[in-house]
Amino acid sequence: MNKVKVIVDSTCDLTPELYKEFDMDVIPLNVNFGEENYLDNVTLTPDELYAKVKEKKTLPSSAAASPAVIEEHFKKYIDQGYDVVFTGIGSTLSTNFQSATIAKQSFPDNRVYLIDTKNLSSASGLLALKAGRMAKEGRSAGEIFAEVQPLADKLSAQFVVDTLDYLHKGGRCSGTAKIFGHLFHIHPMIKVIDGKLVVYKKPRGTLKMASNELLNVFKEDYPNIDLENVMVTHAGSSREVAEYLKSELAKFIDPKIIHETRAGCVISTHCGYGTIGILYIKK
Repeated sequence: MNKVKVIVDSTCDLTPELYKEFDMDVIPLNVNFGEENYLDNVTLTPDELYAKVKEKKTLPSSAAASPAVIEEHFKKYIDQGYDVVFTGIGSTLSTNFQSATIAKQSFPDNRVYLIDTKNLSSASGLLALKAGRMAKEGRSAGEIFAEVQPLADKLSAQFVVDTLDYLHKGGRCSGTAKIFGHLFHIHPMIKVIDGKLVVYKKPRGTLKMASNELLNVFKEDYPNIDLENVMVTHAGSSREVAEYLKSELAKFIDPKIIHETRAGCVISTHCGYGTIGILYIKK
């Protein structure tokens, strides 16, 4: 039986320590400011992205890795005798999964397995961690796929957005909604449902007050949550809000399973500075 290499795309938003612990290869997606092309978290950091948005007064676009780039990553490890398990942003949210599907066709059957997370950010990362743990245990690529793919339907990912500016500039919020959002201090809660981003609630008040809605959803799900890993992921959110969420979660779960992660450039392009979420797998 071949060893397994877990390969992910950069939208999984895990920490460098977690990537290293599970020996994952990370394929960066693309971020473009006009004709300027950058690689997510390689040649452009989220803080640099926000600075460019402020300077250029425009949002960048994001693009999937090409099939050729993904194929190159697959080939590197297959040539070393590994089988590959790949995962990243869901097929309904990006064409990156389609690029991986094309790349897979260059290799024999049962050498590359693609897990469609139907999700994004560290929700996808949670499935990558499951795959990474099983790979370390010596499980086969086929076994990993069979066990992890069904978990995509059990992911729970929800975020509150600090500013409507990015949603507005990206065409995801009307001008009127933006104005009323500012006037009434609305911080929309975005939830991934059936592979789509849906405005789930519209809490008012400060970002910290809105983040209580995230905790309420977590508390409702708590009896049925997989307590291997829970993510608090943010796009440069204030330390106060991140620490508040972690301290509140620690009243229910072991603090050791709570991972604070930072959204990369691709996810930040669409959600904007200050967005913060809680992500987990349900049983």
